[in-house]
Amino acid sequence: MDPHPSQGRKLSRRDALRLLLAAASGFGARRLRAASSTVQPAPVFPGEHWDVREPEALGLDGSTLDTLAATLGGRGCVIKDGYVAKAWGDQAMRGDMLSSAKPVLSTLLFFAITEGKVEDVHSRIADFGWDLLPKDRTMEFWHLADMTSGYARPEPPGAAFSYNDYAIQLYQKTLFDHVYRDVPENVANDPRRLGALGLEDGLRFRPANRRISVSVRDFARIAWFWLLRGNWRGEPVLPRSLFEKYQRPQVPPDLPHTVKAATNDYLGIGTYGGDSDHFTDYGPGIYGCNWWFNATGGPNPTSQTWPDAPSDAFMSVGAGGNCSIMLPSQNLALVSLRGRWGGAKEIEAGSPWSPANQYLKMLAAAGRG
Repeated sequence: MDPHPSQGRKLSRRDALRLLLAAASGFGARRLRAASSTVQPAPVFPGEHWDVREPEALGLDGSTLDTLAATLGGRGCVIKDGYVAKAWGDQAMRGDMLSSAKPVLSTLLFFAITEGKVEDVHSRIADFGWDLLPKDRTMEFWHLADMTSGYARPEPPGAAFSYNDYAIQLYQKTLFDHVYRDVPENVANDPRRLGALGLEDGLRFRPANRRISVSVRDFARIAWFWLLRGNWRGEPVLPRSLFEKYQRPQVPPDLPHTVKAATNDYLGIGTYGGDSDHFTDYGPGIYGCNWWFNATGGPNPTSQTWPDAPSDAFMSVGAGGNCSIMLPSQNLALVSLRGRWGGAKEIEAGSPWSPANQYLKMLAAAGRG
């Protein structure tokens, strides 16, 4: 794959929105075949580099992908059936994925379970050397991955949802410093783990909070790995059963949100980037193992997260427009770095007008056209 495909002219925000709405309004008039009416081909995997195919050769609508890329901006790519169907921006340039790195932590937890370093997701954090407050001593890996740990919050584990970057800091420190006891690059890039995906540029980690810097083409391998539930080149790098059990909403849909209170970082571990209650009130019913799913719950009790997307859609979401989308029923994935995802509205669950819903709608439509 050319690591420096042309981006074309840059769009203003107004032009981008006009393109997006024009494309979205045209979907209803198109004759789209249902994804369920076709048999999806067996997926292929990249070798040393991703193979590239024209969108039409993969059954995709190339003009819709062009509009999607121009509207999103930044840099990114679309993967269909294991081939790159569209790429824009520098594919080799590493960037901080921010919170899109959080599902990578849960993936590394899966590896730790498979390797016998952790018994299961319900293993208690206190058993890995942390002197937790009495209210927190029942905290499990499960709680950290689902934003229900209660760390630095008033509630005990499992009692409330809070999008909590102090808890994520506890998560990464437990994994790297207490479970693997190695530097993050060695842990993640190990050929038994994510190194098995043949990463072209490798993962780098920020020293303080261990957020991941990664290239588009490498994060696309991780997204393809997630979509295929731990399979790579026909082999289970991770057991499919872990994905079948946990790659779905884990937070109860009626779980309350944390109460207003100051952050109590009594371990003095710092933050992954944000506060102990920030970014969004959404999460109950639609969050699990650091992925976001197309489901209902909490503030969106009747409407799916992305009303116009396939029901099996799920995402990794990071601030600054760093996101990935997986559509398993269409063998289709998208990775976007520094894209126009709407800032604080990156998770505006249930809204048909949210940028995320419109982008998922366009991606799904391109996959049917």
